[in-house]
Amino acid sequence: MPVIRSVATALPPYALPQAAIRDLAREHFAPAFSEIERYMAVFRHAQIDTRHFVAPLEWFMTPHSFKECNDLFIEAATSLGETAARRCLAAADLAPAAVDHLIWVSTTGLAAPSPDALLINRLGLGIHTRRTPIWGLGCAGGVAGLARAFEYTRAFPDQRVLLLSVELCSVTFQWNDHSKRNLIAASLFADGAAALLVEGDQAAGRALTQPAGDSERAAQHPVAILGTQSTLWRDTMRIMGWDIVDTGMQVVFSSRIPNIIQTLMRDNVAEFLAPYGLMIDDIDHWVMHPGGAKVISAYEQALAIDPERLQHTRAVLRNYGNMSSSTVFFVLEDFLRAYTPAPGEYGVLAVLGPGFSCELALIRG
Repeated sequence: MPVIRSVATALPPYALPQAAIRDLAREHFAPAFSEIERYMAVFRHAQIDTRHFVAPLEWFMTPHSFKECNDLFIEAATSLGETAARRCLAAADLAPAAVDHLIWVSTTGLAAPSPDALLINRLGLGIHTRRTPIWGLGCAGGVAGLARAFEYTRAFPDQRVLLLSVELCSVTFQWNDHSKRNLIAASLFADGAAALLVEGDQAAGRALTQPAGDSERAAQHPVAILGTQSTLWRDTMRIMGWDIVDTGMQVVFSSRIPNIIQTLMRDNVAEFLAPYGLMIDDIDHWVMHPGGAKVISAYEQALAIDPERLQHTRAVLRNYGNMSSSTVFFVLEDFLRAYTPAPGEYGVLAVLGPGFSCELALIRG
């Protein structure tokens, strides 16, 4: 059975307090809202203390072209992805040459060749490394990428997959969009990168280790991946996503999301677990993407989860905000730092994304 051998994250250099971002948003959106102070409450309700961005706060005080934003994405996402990848490989005590397949997940920038090609050169991966760039899945992309890594290593059990999820949500901010949805997005989204090493069950014998002294983190206890599920709910295309406009990517973000979760999530998870002879109450650990404070509450209500069981999800939201597809792996890393799943304990990774879609993964200690 494929396993998650290691997970690591990386953050850009500018850690900005939520209050400072709120003050800038107040100045920017005030001309469009006659009662701007009432709308500023969204920054408090977001339950976020800090977010990390690839540019300083001053950068967001003036408009930027789509090209400027995308050029920044290519440079910063590649660099951040390299940092996360090196940390992930170090945690597994493996050299880059041990990677057989590189999966790149992102929806916040465009490049051809995509950054995975740039990273093959920067990391020193083999010239025959397979690569799969995945674009357009938004917040759901991380677990969707994990599903592709799982399928690949199950088909080729002697192989290793390095999954990289890098999102720079800040560079997609639309200066001329003074809508409520853009204001809410400005209160929530941030930048970050995550890397996972997924290993087939025959790959352990291929020991290509790091040179002595290169390890940056203690080795992690592997967790098995038992299966995944993708769901695309019908007639929900405008719930979440992006509109591509002349100036870049304009966020689509519906207030209906928490209600949809409460209506559809429980049956969806139950359907996923049934083939494994499991019910929702059999799940010991929940690793949920923190789409926002209301989304977390909707998870709790839909699945009857005690709030303390989502403490890692809430902590990631508070400390980093919503980093789209990479966020769920920040939650996973935070969970694995605090707890080593015992043999036989089950966990579920869950994310939501454009479509409106849901990606689930079942793991076991």
